[in-house]
Amino acid sequence: MRRHLLFSLMVTTTFVSAAKSTQAQTVSAPSDKSVRHGMVAHHPHPIPPSTTEPHASPPHKSQHSASRRPAEAEEVSVVGSGSTRQVQSISREQIEKSVPGTSPYKIMNQMPGVAFNSADPLGIDTWSQSIYMHGFSQDQLGFTLDGMPLGAQTYRAYNGMNVNNAISPENIRRMAVSQGAGSLDVASSSNLGGTVQFYSIDPADKFGGKVAQTFGSNSTYRTFVRIDSGKLNDSGTKFFTSYARTSDEKWKGHAGQFQQQVNAKLVQPIGESTKLTAFFDWSDMQEASYAVESLETIQKLGGRVDYYYPDYSTAYKAAQGIFSHGEDKTRSPKDVAYYDDPALSEDYFGGLTLETKLRQNMDWKTTIYGHGDWLDTHWTNPHVSSPNGAPLAEQVRRSGFQRYGITSSYTWRYKKNTFNTGVWYENNKYHMGQYYYEQPILGQGAPLDPFGALPAPFAQAWGNVFNTNTFQYYLQDTYKVLPHLTIHAGFRSMLVTARSGVTHNDTAYTHQAELPSGSLTAADAFLPQVSANWRFAPHNELYFDVSKNMRAYPQAGYSLGSPWSVTSMAAFQDARKKLKPEKDWVYEVGYRLTLPKVTGLVSLYHTDFSNRLQQITSGASIIQNQSTMQNVGGVHIWGVDGSLTIRPVKGLSIYNSVSYSRQRFDTNLTSAGVTYDLKGKDIPNYPNFMYKASLAYGYGPIEAHFDANYMGRRYLSYTNDVHVPAYWQTSMGIRAKFGSYSVFKNITADFNIYNVLNTSYISTVGVQGNPLSGDYQSMLIGAPRQFFGTISTNF
Repeated sequence: MRRHLLFSLMVTTTFVSAAKSTQAQTVSAPSDKSVRHGMVAHHPHPIPPSTTEPHASPPHKSQHSASRRPAEAEEVSVVGSGSTRQVQSISREQIEKSVPGTSPYKIMNQMPGVAFNSADPLGIDTWSQSIYMHGFSQDQLGFTLDGMPLGAQTYRAYNGMNVNNAISPENIRRMAVSQGAGSLDVASSSNLGGTVQFYSIDPADKFGGKVAQTFGSNSTYRTFVRIDSGKLNDSGTKFFTSYARTSDEKWKGHAGQFQQQVNAKLVQPIGESTKLTAFFDWSDMQEASYAVESLETIQKLGGRVDYYYPDYSTAYKAAQGIFSHGEDKTRSPKDVAYYDDPALSEDYFGGLTLETKLRQNMDWKTTIYGHGDWLDTHWTNPHVSSPNGAPLAEQVRRSGFQRYGITSSYTWRYKKNTFNTGVWYENNKYHMGQYYYEQPILGQGAPLDPFGALPAPFAQAWGNVFNTNTFQYYLQDTYKVLPHLTIHAGFRSMLVTARSGVTHNDTAYTHQAELPSGSLTAADAFLPQVSANWRFAPHNELYFDVSKNMRAYPQAGYSLGSPWSVTSMAAFQDARKKLKPEKDWVYEVGYRLTLPKVTGLVSLYHTDFSNRLQQITSGASIIQNQSTMQNVGGVHIWGVDGSLTIRPVKGLSIYNSVSYSRQRFDTNLTSAGVTYDLKGKDIPNYPNFMYKASLAYGYGPIEAHFDANYMGRRYLSYTNDVHVPAYWQTSMGIRAKFGSYSVFKNITADFNIYNVLNTSYISTVGVQGNPLSGDYQSMLIGAPRQFFGTISTNF
């Protein structure tokens, strides 16, 4: 905690110091144009495919000329007009269509090829989140915020944070989503496939702000307040600070979720060609998660199974083998439900960015950033007794990390070429341990409050620490061969070395004399990318992209799904001789049509995986399972995305998209002496078929939309002998704008309905990992119909 507070003080001091800089003319970033489900914001100079926020020039003396610069980076069509890759954009206006506080990933779900699932209606429960794009999971994609790496978006992330904890959705200016292959300069060691890049809004030039209050089902309350300072002096110093507070109750069971978050951003022009930007985030999250189920528990007990909390008596008796809710009808009665499963996290995240124009055709941009994270995840374990004789104990997996890094890039525009090169370095120290706390004997005291102070643990089962150094270099060139033909080529080099140590080992719990430890290195000096865009006729484009990618080895505590998760030191020493980092080749070719009334996209893609590492989960108890990382060989993915948006009359937009893919294992797998028939089987958790549609209409101050998503069946097991059924998901919303009164501007009322048809469905699959075959308690039920209303205003 001291390090977190020190980091917070350091960033705050930086803000104050930066605010004292003077002698510059400020420039405000233009607002995004309206882009709604395929509406095209045309610009004569489309976004270059080679940078994260392409060749962003620093402020100039002329505000008019400078304001045109960011427009090239922002005014992008939803289908990525001009890009040599399949890049799509979500604007600020699209984000505002959703209920405030909705996860940006849930908003992204409307795009073809994207499969997002969550057990809660807003998609903010990190335990239940699942993100897939073109067959790549959330730990195989790349994520950044203003160029700063967010790491893999997994539960208990070892090198980053979920975007919900990094920035309030109200402060996101736009999102750039690349479903196939990310650009070379993205700071990520996990993007085997696509990338998601978030960009924050800039402070406003004039003093003002925004206030929004949301109410909804299950006692949902969200308050958001943002204050913009406006220009404070002749140099153009300006900043904003915001506070968001969200609370709700679970739609089944008891308890709920709570988050409070502070964002701040300062922009300080320096001279005529330099700009300093500082960003800071603090997030405090308390989540009461939903209970996982299997097909067996759903069929025998229904979809309303959840934790016993706050009924300690029933949980206590269940741990003794006395069941009252039909648990004994299942194969693992004690694992049907536990007393509780909350998670508590706190994050401090921020960075400083210096952008300068060295010459008219030369730009330099450098960002330094830091991130401190603390996370506790709880289970009340009925398989471990407390020393006082209670048949259960509170099991806590405690983790945290401190990471610091720098990115720096240089851009040179020469004749028809735009050269870009840069580096990224990060050091991350990650630690994790498993602890046990005593629960009281029934009738002799209150059970532990996981959201309060805990006593000293009576045991620590194990502890791990990782120290990781990441280095990436890239070089690329975008060559304008002809006015309508662009070719992009480049490569990146990556070196990631992780060293693991054991800080604690209680053999009574691990049954191992020595736990796995040691170093692993993932390295490749040449990961190339070649792509092109040809506008062969007005409004018509063809593009292709070929890239090679590598993913660093994931990290996790003992038995939790990483190369260090094997059962013993001897097993790790044997495995490290055979382990190789995941690599793949990604190919995509596509066609775009961008007419004023019609926008279309067709994209075909293929991926060749080598050394695919999959998390294999086994064990009778989901709370004491063994999740290991195993090389399942090669995987081939073939797929096609198609989307079409029609705007027949003013204000009306009709959007449809279809996605189809096949993801096949190349070989069989032998595990623990048993050979499993994987060859030709599909990878689990990702559907073969998806269909998405949206109807949006606006007339005067009224806007309305209706959305429908169809997700095909998904396999739970690697051998495909168990699958979950397909489902439809619908939502709708209406917005009314009431204009301005006195100091209040843009007064707006929103009403949204989630799951309009009240569909019962399985949302997330593989929460606890996937078995090689058979059923497994690793699924979550989706939320029923929910209602939300919001009143907001600017001032």
